[in-house]
Amino acid sequence: MTVIIPALNEAGNIRELVAEVRATTPVDVIVVDNNSTDATAQEAQEAGAQVVCEPRRGYGYACAAGTLAAANADIVVFLDGDYSFSPADLPLLLAPLLERRADLVLGTRSLDRSASGRMPPHQRFGNWLVSHIMNRFCHISITDLGPYRAIRRQLLMELEMKEMTYGWPTEMIVKAAQSGARILEVPVSYINRRFGKSKVSGTVRGSVLAAWFILGVTFRYAWKTKYWSC
Repeated sequence: MTVIIPALNEAGNIRELVAEVRATTPVDVIVVDNNSTDATAQEAQEAGAQVVCEPRRGYGYACAAGTLAAANADIVVFLDGDYSFSPADLPLLLAPLLERRADLVLGTRSLDRSASGRMPPHQRFGNWLVSHIMNRFCHISITDLGPYRAIRRQLLMELEMKEMTYGWPTEMIVKAAQSGARILEVPVSYINRRFGKSKVSGTVRGSVLAAWFILGVTFRYAWKTKYWSC
């Protein structure tokens, strides 16, 4: 099992995050340095992570690079580098996969009452809207598009992911549903990042770009799922 942490300028967060992951569960840790301009790579390496460099900026590029590097893993977990999700929840994400009850496990912030207050209103609305659209088109039942998730690596490779920016998580869910994969949600805690500012919800530009890509990917893949695959 391997935890993949895409990271862009997360010095101040990444060292403690990697250390806590390694202390929580016996997994390999890969930090994908997405062309950071700070000490992200150095801190990650000092904390015991394997560091992979992906110079092409984009969340999907970083996730893809990490997946490629985790060639020997049967399960991969994606965890943001900003420390807003707790490594303590790793066993919750892994259990359904290890017990053969699911193929893709999504960490949902919507089932944790303490989490909803920490998400900006536009982020909560966006999650609700896209989740509703995906549920309608893909015949699934999810409440959040959170990036904290675990998936069988073989399934992920079979999905042939194409979206190399903000659309990566959405594409994964829709394509997994399209393939007939068993998708399960588990509640995870969500806190304010410990250091720095969010690249997405922390700026208007980041929020607009994320919404644009996520909605576009959702309609593109979900439409195909509804009318050609289901």
